[in-house]
Amino acid sequence: MPKTVQGKISAISLPLMFSAQNEHHFTAENMRGRGYAEGNSVKEYLLLYYESLQSQLASVLLLSIIVVLKKDQLMRTYLSLLLLVTVLTACGQPKSNNTLITMKNERIPEGVKTDTATFGEGCFWCTEAFFQRLEGVYSVMSGYGGGFVENPTYEQVCDKNTGHIELARIVYDPAKISFDELLEVFWKTHDPTTPDRQGSDAGPQYKSVIYYHTEEQKQKAEAYKEKLDKSGAWSNPIITLIEPFKNFYPAENYHQNYYNSNQNQSYCRFVIAPKLEKFEKVFKDKLKKN
Repeated sequence: MPKTVQGKISAISLPLMFSAQNEHHFTAENMRGRGYAEGNSVKEYLLLYYESLQSQLASVLLLSIIVVLKKDQLMRTYLSLLLLVTVLTACGQPKSNNTLITMKNERIPEGVKTDTATFGEGCFWCTEAFFQRLEGVYSVMSGYGGGFVENPTYEQVCDKNTGHIELARIVYDPAKISFDELLEVFWKTHDPTTPDRQGSDAGPQYKSVIYYHTEEQKQKAEAYKEKLDKSGAWSNPIITLIEPFKNFYPAENYHQNYYNSNQNQSYCRFVIAPKLEKFEKVFKDKLKKN
């Protein structure tokens, strides 16, 4: 374990119920890039640690079963039943109304006039999953923007030297869902009071930001922010940036449609899925019907 989390692990206890499904998010390089090496995400380190431990325990258990099966018929039956129960239990998933595992961007009907909204509210995997489910939203693309490096890679953005922020570019039909409604979802699906951080994801690429494309979007965003501040909905002041759209570079293909394509991955199961469950309850009247 990295030195940054030594001495902290004993304070947290997690069950051995994580499956090693991810091939990118928990690599050492990207954990460092997302701020984990600064000690900001002990839980994610533990997830990785326990995934590895579970895999090792499973191997030991399998070898033990092989040895025992050769010696005792009764024990063979018992262990077979135990293994079956274990497998069935391990298949449990966090509850969510979402079943759109292969959700994709929709084709825009001919003659429909669309608008674009560009939001940053932390990890774009979460942002993408929220807005994809809204009726009237045709496409959501994860990407990077606001910085000064052209066509940045994920690793470059994680190194925090590009000025870019993780963003979601949302193409929608204003006749079905308004910019005001998108703003409501934006404000209610992240914490707009924490600078350069959302939960355990820390770094300048996780800023809360609205990049407006029109003067009308700017006015609505500023009015909504002012109203929220006055309402006292948050104990701390809202620090969300509201700035003119500058640039947007699509993220790598494996970032697109991430949650829907990786629902068994640990980050998706234990971070995104619970958020989606709450989101679907709060915005049930705005969700796509199919």
